[in-house]
Amino acid sequence: MYGFEALTFNIHGGYLEAIVRGHRSGLLTAADYNNLCQCETLDDIKMHLSATEYGPYLQNEPSPLHTTTIVEKCTLKLVDEYKHMLCQATEPLATFLEYITYGHMIDNVVLIITGTLHERDVQELLEKCHPLGMFDSIATLAVAQNMRELYRLVLVDTPLAPYFSECVTSEDFDDMNIEIMRNTLYKAYLEDFYRFCKKLGGATAEIMSDLLAFEADRRAVNITINSIGTELTRDDRRKLYSSFGLLYPYGHEELAVCEDIDQVRGAMEKYPPYQSIFAKMSYGESQMLDKAFYEEEVKRLCLSFEQQFHYGVFFAYMRLKEQEIRNLMWISECVAQNQKSRVHDSVVFIF
Repeated sequence: MYGFEALTFNIHGGYLEAIVRGHRSGLLTAADYNNLCQCETLDDIKMHLSATEYGPYLQNEPSPLHTTTIVEKCTLKLVDEYKHMLCQATEPLATFLEYITYGHMIDNVVLIITGTLHERDVQELLEKCHPLGMFDSIATLAVAQNMRELYRLVLVDTPLAPYFSECVTSEDFDDMNIEIMRNTLYKAYLEDFYRFCKKLGGATAEIMSDLLAFEADRRAVNITINSIGTELTRDDRRKLYSSFGLLYPYGHEELAVCEDIDQVRGAMEKYPPYQSIFAKMSYGESQMLDKAFYEEEVKRLCLSFEQQFHYGVFFAYMRLKEQEIRNLMWISECVAQNQKSRVHDSVVFIF
């Protein structure tokens, strides 16, 4: 019941909400990013991060450092925090926390199948997988030749099994149908997560509905832009859109028939929350769109911390931490490749 969470929330959720709000205070600030952008070498970045919560994870790394090492160690910190929260969580928070990792599971499945298709070494692919999306049978994904085998041999015992019902076909894998599989799985996952949050009710339902709706709308726009000029038909495109969000259903009808980026822009500008995102771009360009969406997402995630007694803060913290790792990766790459002039292009300030 909305408004009455304060009566009972702290019995099971109070400790973990305090923990996650404590973690939030350790996120890098604008001042930290400005200092990192001034760094000349990766060792300078390590030295600056040693004064933050990443310090213990990087302190034993020898020089010369690599970008992958920095990203790996920062991700390890996120994984440790997540595992601690999951160990302490009771139902329904434990299930909610598990839902957050399903997106990484989907990405890992797609990464391994695509890599196997291009004859890459499985061990090398496993090292590239996100640690939050690992599951027991992930190494055996390489044996599957098509969706049916993938489902029957590997995924039937994973949490992703229910999402495969819509995309089990006997066609052999190629780059096109792997991408369609990724988006079909993501659609099923987002809809399932949305239903779960609605069932929880209260402030969690209200805040998570907004965050997941934004995610669904962003994916709809990205699917549309990426499928322009491919053989994907309008009906196929429409099937990949989630059945909720601000754009559902009329915005989806318009996006399904868009032939270029300016038509996408025309469809999106009818929705005030997205008008400001597209206003940042000049006509015909989509390069800045990802950053504009990330900035809007960060703004919404930060706002979820303004309200208490809900699970949205756990989702928000994980997403903000992932954005922070993306920022650190971009800054490290720019420093390593001596591209200091581009360092501000993709950094999204969080606070």
